[in-house]
Amino acid sequence: MKIRLVLTLGLSALVFGGTMVGCTAGGGKGVASASDRDAGIVAKAAADNARKAEKALARRDGKAAIGFAEAAVELAPREAGYRMLLGQSYLQGGRFASAQQIFTDVLTLSPGNAKAALNLALTKVATGDWAGARRTLDANAAVIPAADRGLAMALAGDPAGAVALLTQIARTPDADAKVRQNLALSFALAGQWNMARVVAASDMSPADVDRRIEEWAAFAQPQAASDQIAALLGVKASADGGMPVALALNAPAPVVPAPLAAAPVQTAAVEPMIVQVPVAQPAAIAQPLPIAVPTPVPAMLAKVAFAASSEVVQPLPVTLIRAERIPAKVFFRAAQARAQGELQARAKGNWYVQIGAFQNAGVAKNGWSQATRRFAALQGHVPTGTAFTSKIGAVYRLSVGGFTRGDADAMCRRYRDAGGACFVRAGAGDQTAQWLRKPATQLASS
Repeated sequence: MKIRLVLTLGLSALVFGGTMVGCTAGGGKGVASASDRDAGIVAKAAADNARKAEKALARRDGKAAIGFAEAAVELAPREAGYRMLLGQSYLQGGRFASAQQIFTDVLTLSPGNAKAALNLALTKVATGDWAGARRTLDANAAVIPAADRGLAMALAGDPAGAVALLTQIARTPDADAKVRQNLALSFALAGQWNMARVVAASDMSPADVDRRIEEWAAFAQPQAASDQIAALLGVKASADGGMPVALALNAPAPVVPAPLAAAPVQTAAVEPMIVQVPVAQPAAIAQPLPIAVPTPVPAMLAKVAFAASSEVVQPLPVTLIRAERIPAKVFFRAAQARAQGELQARAKGNWYVQIGAFQNAGVAKNGWSQATRRFAALQGHVPTGTAFTSKIGAVYRLSVGGFTRGDADAMCRRYRDAGGACFVRAGAGDQTAQWLRKPATQLASS
């Protein structure tokens, strides 16, 4: 999947940015004691290994960078800068579990470190801990740049929250192509393909937009939890047996090496660690409901998001929509029977679950048939819809409704668990779907 150069302009600079800490040995004048001289030798050796690790990172030699960075950390285990460098080396080597442990250590030594916080969230996504990633992003929202945090939120299973955040940033005078493309990708991960196309087109030609949408369609359906982060960073996930036991944050202080070696020592497996933060677990800086995690698509993990009635969501590209295979007469009889028998029974409230916004009622009908195949419980409800004019033109909103807010919330959550995308809103003139009110002979011209 050749995603690296066309995904985003945002995260890689922060993930692999320079981290060298200016550690020097023997800084004062006068006669140094033996212990001072020994400490100076250790500090100088650690700094030398760190510089070599940075050079290896610059030439994208992850294996060499890991060896030198491990040597630096073993010599100076309490130096947050060296641990940050090691974490970045593990990332470039595709060792996400070890990187997660190291970035947790960095935040212990240096709370509020934006790079460590963002990297920790990404490693949690890569190891399948999307809820933990969202907690980390929320706990460090004040320090992580918003454009990077927004895309990371989408990767962590909260594309709705990402869209809300990045939309605000994109409307500011300082918004750049990085922000807009991160917003476009977040729309794609939220299933809002028309909006993804509109936003992406602001910085590229129509042909480039088509290619990007195709790449995003593949990116949105990873085969493993690490695929998206590996593609985003341009690395390849590798087997990870854990970092060397000598590098633990509470390891004994090292003795003066003779000679120094950059090679890793014996390793022991470590389990991914989760940062415990004393804040509410959000999906858009709000307490989320329990999330059933579908595998392997983290983009579908977002909780039910309440939105204004003017919002347009999840239309699939027209080329991806299959024609309805159910005979029209059979479909109309069944739908009309449900309409007559259920409209009165379901008149509980004015809340609707919107499951799509399409070019017209005919396309919406195909979308409904796809939705009912994905989520059988929809077959017991009458589709409703209404025409709506948005900034991308006229669309037809497809929904089911007449619920109380709690019932609508539960329906949308179950639909998301089945792999769909939806949001809950108040009624806005929704009526029985147009194809149920018109003769079949008129549907083709809808």
